[in-house]
Amino acid sequence: MKLVSFSVGGGKVGPGALVGDSIIDLSAAGYTDALSVIEARVTAADAKPSYKLSDVKLHAPLSNPPRVFAIGLNYRDHAAESKMTLPNFPVVFFKMVPSIIGTGDAIILPSNSKEPDYEAEMAFVIGKGGYRIAAANWQEHVYGYTVINDVSARDIQMSTSQWSLSKSFPTFCPMGPAIVTADEIADPHNLNISLTIDGETLQNSNTRELVFRIPELIEYLSSITPLLPGDIVSTGTPSGVGLGRTPKRWLRPGESCTVTVEGIGSISNPIVAE
Repeated sequence: MKLVSFSVGGGKVGPGALVGDSIIDLSAAGYTDALSVIEARVTAADAKPSYKLSDVKLHAPLSNPPRVFAIGLNYRDHAAESKMTLPNFPVVFFKMVPSIIGTGDAIILPSNSKEPDYEAEMAFVIGKGGYRIAAANWQEHVYGYTVINDVSARDIQMSTSQWSLSKSFPTFCPMGPAIVTADEIADPHNLNISLTIDGETLQNSNTRELVFRIPELIEYLSSITPLLPGDIVSTGTPSGVGLGRTPKRWLRPGESCTVTVEGIGSISNPIVAE
């Protein structure tokens, strides 16, 4: 199932299942939002479609997760281009929930940063929570997968050892277009991942290049804090980010940025100045 959040004619945002070019309204089954669907671990919707995709607006599939964990330096080539040592343990920071937007929404470049950057990422969503989960049991806890653009203010990021604020400006967490349930993804560690700006490919890799894979991330995170239904873990970005280029290549107003993960989908966001 492809879980989405949608609205019709500017109305209330509700949960739905994307089937082809149609939407099944899951609020008709009593679910108030996408988080309630995840908490119930719903992975199939058999009702008749309620709307055509062309008649609705898609929002971020999960706008109210308990937390958005993000993993830094988790592709070998990205660590090298960032001139940082490959970590022995996962590098974890947070993206604040108010930074979440959906596909089609504008990324707003803040006036107090001159080095806004892009990062294509595959993320997984926790279904069944737990504390001190064994890596071998990781599949029991993954509800599904989505696409994230980990937009980053590099000048702010590099001014401190703490990364979360530089990653959490409003609109700095484009997500979507759907959460694809785990049963539809045969191997999340073998998915092509790419990012383009106005059609130019700037990142192109595969999730097989992850340093710490999903089992290890779940085991590590849950050894410290209980994972909750709806927690999102964005697994890191491959090489090709603006910071690692010569000359450096920052996001610019008027451009459009698209992130694609094989089997999960694409998100596209126009870029505007504050």
